[in-house]
Amino acid sequence: MFETMVEMILDAQHPLSTGLTADSRLIQAYQGTRPAVTPVWFMRQAGRSLPEYRELRVGTRMLDVCLDPELASEISLQPVRRHNVDAGIFFSDIVVPLKLVGVDVSIVAGKGPVLGKAVRSSADVDELTSLDPALLETALAPISAAVALAVSQLGSTPLIGFAGAPFTLAAYLVEGGPSKDHIHARTLMHAEPEAWAKLMAWTADVTGRFLRAQVLAGASAAQLFDSWAGALSLADYAASVAPASAAAIAHVRDLTYSVAESDRNVPIVHFGVGTGELLKEMHNIGADVVGVDYRVPLDEANRRLGGAVPVQGNVDPALLNAPWPVLEAHVRDVLERGRSAPSHVLNLGHGVPPDTDPDVLTRLVSLVHDVSAAE
Repeated sequence: MFETMVEMILDAQHPLSTGLTADSRLIQAYQGTRPAVTPVWFMRQAGRSLPEYRELRVGTRMLDVCLDPELASEISLQPVRRHNVDAGIFFSDIVVPLKLVGVDVSIVAGKGPVLGKAVRSSADVDELTSLDPALLETALAPISAAVALAVSQLGSTPLIGFAGAPFTLAAYLVEGGPSKDHIHARTLMHAEPEAWAKLMAWTADVTGRFLRAQVLAGASAAQLFDSWAGALSLADYAASVAPASAAAIAHVRDLTYSVAESDRNVPIVHFGVGTGELLKEMHNIGADVVGVDYRVPLDEANRRLGGAVPVQGNVDPALLNAPWPVLEAHVRDVLERGRSAPSHVLNLGHGVPPDTDPDVLTRLVSLVHDVSAAE
């Protein structure tokens, strides 16, 4: 579903090229080799569950923080210092590239991204797509600076870059903000397929450039988040969404580095919420790793993926506030089911809830490392 592109070798100082992160637990697992100790990191580990983050955010607006290299870098580093996780995740937001290309978007506390104007017609799509994604070549400079600053302090711990998948960005644009069923987006998909295709091609270009900039600046892996793809049928996803997701990660798929005289691509993870029926198609866009949410056990996800794909997941975030014995039993079960796949990176089946006790996350990381090392 994705086209082969001419390879571009990463800069010699990139942490993958120097070998600094190439042999890390995370990168090994993402490439299908099971390390001696299962790596672990958490989606939304950087942010609202940490008191040091809340202290840093006083008096600031979310998008302003995302575009401040020193603040974005520091927030990315906080959970690595506190939890001893095996990777940092770059602190930003999926709508940042929309903002930088000229879209009227803000992040409203307690609600999420809100657009100044919903994109509901062909004329609206034409107006939106008149904004040139090439503007991001220079506009993404604060993002590149933040990534480079974080990477310079992470040492051998890899940083993961991330971006929103084209459908999720399109859903926000069409709905005008968060939605439970994304019905306007799904309507546009079928009512005006040409406009929909144009919108998806544009969001793929915008978000792909965002992801590429992070990798070129030093991120050692890339994750594409399709937060709202679970609202789609398999047929709609395959026909009207997957091609755009493939186009988005094509911005990263051509990036390679050399290890022991062999070229390797930068690992790409694809994760969606409520996407148990879409897992195979999500892999087929060209992803190396598939993230699995908490609704599908990892051994079943592995079966659906054909038994040949590294998986990431899938501790239920709701259990982070359960008594420790309940959480521990669940984590051990996830680790055991993850052993069915070629390799496994333990993560949550969605993001860290804001009221999570940080000490629980630290204890969970230690548990995963200890249990997997003893196997």
